[in-house]
Amino acid sequence: MQARKATTAALMAVALTTAVAVVPAAAATPTSASQRHCQGDEARLELQESVAVRALKGVFERGDTSVVDRFVRTDYIQHNPQVGDGAAALKAIGRSFHQQFPHASYAVKRVIAEGDMVLVHSNLVTTPGTRGSAVVDIFRFQGGKIAEHWDVIQEVPATSVSGNDMFSTLSRPQTSDPGPDRLTARNKALTTEYYDRLLVHQDLSTIDTYVAPEYHQHNPAIPDGPEGARAGLAALFEQSPQLEVRPKRIIAEGNLVAFHSHFIPAPGDPGLAIVDIFRIRDGKVVEHWDVIQNVPASSANDNTMF
Repeated sequence: MQARKATTAALMAVALTTAVAVVPAAAATPTSASQRHCQGDEARLELQESVAVRALKGVFERGDTSVVDRFVRTDYIQHNPQVGDGAAALKAIGRSFHQQFPHASYAVKRVIAEGDMVLVHSNLVTTPGTRGSAVVDIFRFQGGKIAEHWDVIQEVPATSVSGNDMFSTLSRPQTSDPGPDRLTARNKALTTEYYDRLLVHQDLSTIDTYVAPEYHQHNPAIPDGPEGARAGLAALFEQSPQLEVRPKRIIAEGNLVAFHSHFIPAPGDPGLAIVDIFRIRDGKVVEHWDVIQNVPASSANDNTMF
């Protein structure tokens, strides 16, 4: 299967007028059933990515609630603790947000799509000239429309110990494109084993096996390189000896693998919602981004953040 994406900019340029999947034009030569299946999957995933980006930018940049009518199911399930369930609640928060922040920018940095899930990693700037927030939105699609949404939001700090920002791609090639779909299954399996051994079972020796010497770190509190990761996680495990990490969903595409997890420092603690995004090259982890948010004690819906 051919790699199906170019850049995030290309996603933005996709013009959608309906939520009906667009099937590629027929090839000049006959195609097999498996090829047609791949083409159909590519078209569906491209559509879902474009719908997710268009919905985010329409609601939060332009206050255009018509995108909700077009792309979101009326029985939409919401996991953001500040927003109620349903399309109507999303439209209401969109109108309120745009009135309060008419010049907001939802700058999409990378998009990952797999199956019925789309993950969007963005820099949301409510006021021009400020650093804004790092945001990961996760959408589940059903029948061509957005059916469910999770997010994690973190304020962008003024500095980072590595000197890296929270969004750029530093490992080669420096592109936000996830890369070939043929690598998805292998990289997902590799990263799942890495995540389970390192974070769920707290085995720091995992870093020696899976992390490349050039490892680029975008968590603002952790230095670059394998030793930076080791030091940062060792401090976390020492600070929270009862830490429990519960992965909730994994979304992978090409060289990018994302984990949405619940970190519980101690029993009874509401914990943290965290999305980790890893970039894999040649069987090694070469780059990491994350977004971290405290789980609040109460919520506008009954769905939890997970």
